Amino acid sequence: MKQILLQSLKGGATQLAEVPAPSAGSGQLLIHTTASLVSSGTERMLVEFGKANWLDKARQQPDKVRMVLDKVRADGLVAAVEAVQSKLDQPLAPGYCNVGRVVKLGLGVEGFAVGDRVVSNGKHAEMVCVPKNLCARIPDSVSDESAAFTVLAAIGLQGMRLANPTLGECVVVTGLGLIGLLTVQMLRAQGCRVLGVDLDANRLSLARQFGAEWVVNSGTGEDVLAAAQTFSRGRGVDAVIITASTKSNEPVSQAAQMCRKRGRIVLVGVTGLELSRADFYAKELIFQVSCSYGPGRYDPAYEEGGQDYPVGFVRWTEQRNLEAVLDLMAGGQLDVTPLITHRFPLERASDAYELLTSREPSLGILLEYPAVRAGSVQPAEGRTVLLAPAAPAPTKASIAFLGAGNYAGRVLMPAFREAGATLHTVVSAGGVSAAHYGRRFGFSKASTDASEALADVAVDTVVVATRHNVHARQVLAALRAGKHVFCEKPLCLTLDELAEIDAEACGRPRQHLMVGFNRRFAPQVVKMKILLGTVAEPKSFIMLVNAGAIPLDHWTQDKAVGGGRIVGEGCHFIDLLRHFAGASIVGYRVVALDRRQHALQVTDDKVTITLEFADGSVGTVHYLANGDRGFPKERLEVFCAGKVLQLDNFRRLRGWGWKGFSNMHLWRQDKGQVACARTFVGAVKQGQPAPIPLDEILEVSRVSIELQNALRA
Repeated sequence: MKQILLQSLKGGATQLAEVPAPSAGSGQLLIHTTASLVSSGTERMLVEFGKANWLDKARQQPDKVRMVLDKVRADGLVAAVEAVQSKLDQPLAPGYCNVGRVVKLGLGVEGFAVGDRVVSNGKHAEMVCVPKNLCARIPDSVSDESAAFTVLAAIGLQGMRLANPTLGECVVVTGLGLIGLLTVQMLRAQGCRVLGVDLDANRLSLARQFGAEWVVNSGTGEDVLAAAQTFSRGRGVDAVIITASTKSNEPVSQAAQMCRKRGRIVLVGVTGLELSRADFYAKELIFQVSCSYGPGRYDPAYEEGGQDYPVGFVRWTEQRNLEAVLDLMAGGQLDVTPLITHRFPLERASDAYELLTSREPSLGILLEYPAVRAGSVQPAEGRTVLLAPAAPAPTKASIAFLGAGNYAGRVLMPAFREAGATLHTVVSAGGVSAAHYGRRFGFSKASTDASEALADVAVDTVVVATRHNVHARQVLAALRAGKHVFCEKPLCLTLDELAEIDAEACGRPRQHLMVGFNRRFAPQVVKMKILLGTVAEPKSFIMLVNAGAIPLDHWTQDKAVGGGRIVGEGCHFIDLLRHFAGASIVGYRVVALDRRQHALQVTDDKVTITLEFADGSVGTVHYLANGDRGFPKERLEVFCAGKVLQLDNFRRLRGWGWKGFSNMHLWRQDKGQVACARTFVGAVKQGQPAPIPLDEILEVSRVSIELQNALRA
């Protein structure tokens, strides 16, 4: 299928790319697009940011600059530059105003049927897959073109709900772009008197057409405050809704001055926020920033998990706001036809984006797609796209990647390519990242169908690099398909999953099962292992991990999806100490920091883990998320036989008391990812034993899961 992509944030160019079609997952609708609307605000901002030079990019995102500088201090300049380049190189799929027909329902979807016309926040693509709570059915009397404005109108409606206007109140709308003009109409439907403020005479004329009593051209020197005073009959306006996009503080300052005592100001757009206390203090003004199109936005449980908010407690969610907008359109109270200034077929999408960033006036830019017949279920576009000719004959270490996220694309794929593997198929849920990385690294195919990749006889090895909750299922499926498996940690999330993998892997001794415990293969770790091999007595390991804070609602913190940070990342350090000890773990315990203050929401990212090994060695892992990001992430110290080793963030290794060894410093950080992939690929190609014994992988996985469970007990 075809989809519009912002190629990267390095240059801001857009392209119409061929990508695999998505499939309807649990709780999702697969939609064949008939029309979509280009957002003149968000999408213009993305394109202009991409086209900006490095200095302007830095000025626009100073918080990101601080993060980069922290990474430079902690990991070195090269690692920081590589991370930034990788982030900017990823393509973005723009668009969030989509209209189409449902062609398939995912598991658990109710309230929709195949053939329904729906509006959603789907991308600019021929096929989109959208969670059910982000979709709404379109009334028969509303055209597809009109419905394409629903999401933008819902953004304005949410700002209105926060302003809480009542019948007869005076409301100012500052900024008469698409959202502003839609807001004017909805305020009139609410029975409010409206004053519109903008720099553009044509938009002011439209505002009058839509019912605004007064309009003020702030670009020609008209006195906005005087107009507002007259408009409000000398009392001050009741509310101001700011839908403008500007770096200036003037709109907020102006809003405060034109409001009556205890007036309300709601920011829907983007402005400077250097507020004057004096403007707000005497009048006791209410100022609020509106979040997109309603309650539920950015809540993974609502948007991805499909958990609706009870209507008795949250009357207007983002989905119900979409429905309310469509009802206004059906009732004739919201007319978007005058807002449509340009139409482009999908094939001319690049012209639409050229227009968006040009000086030519435009408002509603619609993209048109091939027609979808009502009542028919048209077949989905192909879920696999050929990128390059495949190898003429099957080769060993011919790899299918399941998952094409940032780590897979930035680290694992180049590591396996450098290791000499044949990159055959890359699979991702949405298809965009699979197509991007597939073309970049020379894969033969990009797909959204993991089962097809597993069934392909040309593939003998599978790399699992998806979210943690599907690792076990995909590892088992790959083993049963007769493939070697490299699973990016963790192997699984539960003891039951581990037992099933154990039974399957042990019954297939000729197939390699490897977990990406790459730190074992780092050059400095290899040197430490050699040095420690000369010491027969027990050792003491102290591992300090400055893990960094992650929000509680991040998927890695979700027990069902990420499994928690000990299973998800802490397993790395448990494995590293197990590797150095060269002996099985016979005892372990975990203590969380300050559990009393977080009794209702205990996290597992500030803990101390103690490990006891069969040879008498003892290891301690301090896994802490309450440190500063400028401090190095990982530090390991080993004490034994009157000697000491200290490894600092996989860049500096120092030794005390070792004959012939004092230090091993690297010019760039190396955590062993390339060596790990090279060793695994070599074992597959040459039929050698797996680089990490299966019993150690299973042991580390079991201990990690049991430690995680102990934190939740």
